[in-house]
Amino acid sequence: MNDASWGAPPRAGHWGATDGSAPGHPRYGVPSSAGPVHEEVLAAQTRPMPIVPGAGGYQDDSDDRDQGAAHLGGPLFRDEQEPGMRPQEPAAPRAAKAKKSAGRDLRAAIGVGVGLGAVILASLFVYKPVFLGVIVLAVVVGLWELTSRLAERKGIKAPLVPLAIGGAAMTVAGYVDGAEGAWVAMAFTALAVLVWRMTEPPDDYLKDVTAGLFAAFYVPFLATFVALMLAADDGAWRVLTFLILTVVSDTGAYAVGWRFGKHKLAPRISPGKTREGLAGAVLFAMVAGALCTQFLIDDGVWWQGLLLGLAVAVSATLGDLGESMIKRDLGIKDMGSLLPGHGGIMDRLDSLLPTAPVVWLLLVAFVGS
Repeated sequence: MNDASWGAPPRAGHWGATDGSAPGHPRYGVPSSAGPVHEEVLAAQTRPMPIVPGAGGYQDDSDDRDQGAAHLGGPLFRDEQEPGMRPQEPAAPRAAKAKKSAGRDLRAAIGVGVGLGAVILASLFVYKPVFLGVIVLAVVVGLWELTSRLAERKGIKAPLVPLAIGGAAMTVAGYVDGAEGAWVAMAFTALAVLVWRMTEPPDDYLKDVTAGLFAAFYVPFLATFVALMLAADDGAWRVLTFLILTVVSDTGAYAVGWRFGKHKLAPRISPGKTREGLAGAVLFAMVAGALCTQFLIDDGVWWQGLLLGLAVAVSATLGDLGESMIKRDLGIKDMGSLLPGHGGIMDRLDSLLPTAPVVWLLLVAFVGS
């Protein structure tokens, strides 16, 4: 540190300390009663002075702490400028608010979405059993993602093998034998989970089998309602309506919420979701529902599609919030990374799974099974 950082030099004709000590100290031979002039110099010399970077002062707070120096942001008074010191540079303006971001890779998301849509449409309208295989594959991969995250984040070992076999059987049984076959397969899957877990030590048995039963209901059982829709005579069009309404609901919520969203819907669960986004989901889904029911469903009427679209918007939003709760509890952003721009399979099934029984039930009530 140089002298400039301590203040102005003593006036001519008076003794001053070369190391920054105040004059008038007995070791310099100057009596303390030297008069008012010395008192004025004493005050000037001993007053703590600001430390200005680049003007001979310390460059960081750690040096100030080591030396016991006072660290001030500028002159003690607004009209005071120390000799030999450059004026402080004005604070840099705050960076402009970042442009609103969509929050994910839209190119990858759109590309993957188009590819999945092509596979679904080709299998759906060419040969129904092929689409049934697509459902089974999605169920098995979804179960693998869910059980893997439970094991990684919570140490919960839900048995994957009986869940995967039982989930596939549940879906096929629903397509072949209807709701009764799906319930029977669900019961045997639950029993298989209980028995399979008995081959390991009893520690955490209840926790593991509870998670297994939850996984069996959440993924394959709800997906079975898609197979039930597929089994109808116009099953391909029913499934297509179900997929269109769910995708349109999600897209409407995303687009409107991203552009106009201000009021949070459930900030503790999913901070990105807004009431405006929910309104967009309802509007988009109701319009799409009226069109799909009128033109795609045998004996369907447009007003039925309005009710169907409203129900889909609500169930899809609740399904999305439900998985957000699971992911928050697990401390993860996505369930997997198989689908660039989307996350994992479960990140795409979150709104589809709880919507499937809603669409199946309403279509049966409106136009029969």
